[in-house]
Amino acid sequence: MIADPLFYATAVPAILIVGIAKGGFGGGLGIMAVPLMALMISPVQAAAIMLPILCFMDLIGVWAYWRKWDSKSLGILVAAAMLGIAVGALSFRYLTPSTIRLLIGAIALGFTLNYWFGRTSRSERPPGHSWRRAGLWAGIAGFTSFTAHAGGPPLSVYLLSRRLDKTTYQATTVIFFLLINYVKLLPYAWLGQFTEQNLWTAAVLFPAAVVGMLGGIWLHDRVPQGLFYRLCYAFLFLAGLKLVYDGLAGL
Repeated sequence: MIADPLFYATAVPAILIVGIAKGGFGGGLGIMAVPLMALMISPVQAAAIMLPILCFMDLIGVWAYWRKWDSKSLGILVAAAMLGIAVGALSFRYLTPSTIRLLIGAIALGFTLNYWFGRTSRSERPPGHSWRRAGLWAGIAGFTSFTAHAGGPPLSVYLLSRRLDKTTYQATTVIFFLLINYVKLLPYAWLGQFTEQNLWTAAVLFPAAVVGMLGGIWLHDRVPQGLFYRLCYAFLFLAGLKLVYDGLAGL
């Protein structure tokens, strides 16, 4: 495993933040872990270490929110995400992660700014389930999750617009990412990302994942729904800023 203490000084706080976000607030800040870990190691290695940790977090999340998700949307969300993952795998050599981060960051920022400052965004009746919108945003989430571990913002754009009950919203993100993260294990293994060093390092970081997830689950039950949604929009905005910054820096 990685022995550098400076790596763990960066990785442990990053995983705690991601766990709290995934456990209680929709996971919008899940995109922070790889960039923070990449301060000490390569981004490719950081993504490989992070994927088993995300899969482990997802198991805890599903245990906490079992069958509380939006079943009406789940089928199309997962099917579209699988298509997005396939497109990401096939186009992996042709698209730069920086360009993808920039595009998704711009979408996240535009969506939150429209919600905060649009004239009618808060007063309009929330849209119902739409196969077309669900498929579009889930497909983008699958694609960006594979290429840049940045599937949270596109999925949030769809789910936040529906204004679901906070637990339904949270449970839907949990089951969605459990399914697509476990699918991503196959192409990551095929690409040779799961070295012995990466797997042992991920295993050492599992306790931080548990603490973060349980902390997020505990907070979810104690945060009022209005505040919950304000926090989710704030997290999505911060994720968008981070993605745009990383995208511009990598161009």
